[in-house]
Amino acid sequence: MNFSQAHWEEPLLNEIEAPAVFGFDNKIRRPSARTDKGVLERKVLHLPDVSERYLMKHYVNLSQMNYSVDNGPHLLGSCTMKYNPKVSENIASLEKVARLHPLQPVETVQGALRILYELSQALCRISGMDAVSLQPAGGAQGEFAGMLMTKAHFEKKGEKRDTILVPDSAHGTNPASAAMAGYEVRELPSKDGMVDVGLLRKSVDDSVAAIMLTNPNTLGLFEEEVGEIADIMHERGSLLYYDGANMNAIIGKTNPGAMGFDIVHFNLHKTFATPHGGGGPGAGPVGVRQHLEKFLPVPVVVHRNDSYDLDYNRPESIGKLHSFYGNFGILLRAYAYILMNGSDGLVHNSETAVLNSNYLMKRISSAYSVPYKRLKKHEFVASASDIKSKRGVSTLDISKRLIDYGIHPPTIYFPQIVSEALMIEPTENLSRDTLDEVARMFIETASEPAEVLHTAPHSTGRSRIDEVRAARNMVFTWKEFEQRGSGK
Repeated sequence: MNFSQAHWEEPLLNEIEAPAVFGFDNKIRRPSARTDKGVLERKVLHLPDVSERYLMKHYVNLSQMNYSVDNGPHLLGSCTMKYNPKVSENIASLEKVARLHPLQPVETVQGALRILYELSQALCRISGMDAVSLQPAGGAQGEFAGMLMTKAHFEKKGEKRDTILVPDSAHGTNPASAAMAGYEVRELPSKDGMVDVGLLRKSVDDSVAAIMLTNPNTLGLFEEEVGEIADIMHERGSLLYYDGANMNAIIGKTNPGAMGFDIVHFNLHKTFATPHGGGGPGAGPVGVRQHLEKFLPVPVVVHRNDSYDLDYNRPESIGKLHSFYGNFGILLRAYAYILMNGSDGLVHNSETAVLNSNYLMKRISSAYSVPYKRLKKHEFVASASDIKSKRGVSTLDISKRLIDYGIHPPTIYFPQIVSEALMIEPTENLSRDTLDEVARMFIETASEPAEVLHTAPHSTGRSRIDEVRAARNMVFTWKEFEQRGSGK
């Protein structure tokens, strides 16, 4: 594979002053007089002053300088990036959907409520939970909701528990979500890549509210002793929280309910091929066992007396987390994906994701070390530590070089328990031919001259970015960029 990214010297939209030139090319006119009682004026607001022709050119050029799940392999481990089927986009764009207004009376949106209700029921069956709220706007907010429900549960019981256990192989947002909810986070060092059950038994006391567990974990390993983990927690009155980040590996084989979990959040984009929420609207529904149902965020969609309704009358709920009833467009895409695949299709997707992961792991193991040599699930973690010690080539160098071959780099340097980690998740969307090509690129990259790797990527619109400077000197707006003087 060869990749050559377009390189346009594209100005910011605000900087374009482009005349209309022909045909259907009407320039957006600035108002001749002040608007809104003289307060607002387009020039003052720095609104773009371009024609339709130049507006299209601007966005097409930007799209050619980008990489997306539609371009090629997107191997971002622990944050499943699936191809998003366009039929789901078409469904979400239907006029009957697009023209819905969130303030319509419920009797006029019965179809939409039915979709939400049936989606929540499907998520209950998939996860083994008893009730689901579709309210949270993304996975991290789902985690936060889970922690708030944990807190509400113990406050209701009159128990003071202030600690959440988080294994070092857990998903990265877990500690932040627990801390935001007011908990003290205690990390559990793993043993052979999995929860150290002996250490867990010693760690659980009456101060522990819950354990946040990702299963399979971020090493791609299924926690084989999850039943014993559940027994240990429940015997001390503590809860089990399931991070749904890696659910794509287990659908139809087992579920959080069967494993003993009490609360779960769903990352719809990771398992049900909705657009990723980062930078845009997402959805992270939460599910619970029956004893926690009263704490779910409101509203919960209910079906009673042959009609659907939004139930806000839940006095013990943790409250509302999102405007209206969540991000309907994203929830609709997940609903469509579940229906289109059916139960057999969802199971097949999971099996293929696991097969692809292990196939690619085996193919590149001649060039990279792979710790924890067991069958992995939908993702695996390789290490470039040997390459770095012998040739001075880092994981960062390798990931940047992969861009030159049209491969989106995997997650790197995570989990931190593996040095020079490359966390790779091929998903079920890649064919065997593509996996073979990806493997060849990984292997060839590992042996390329160090000077080529140190300066990669070479085929992109911008060469290697100074990531440290970018992180420490953030520029969020065009105006801020201009004030700083060309970003210096």
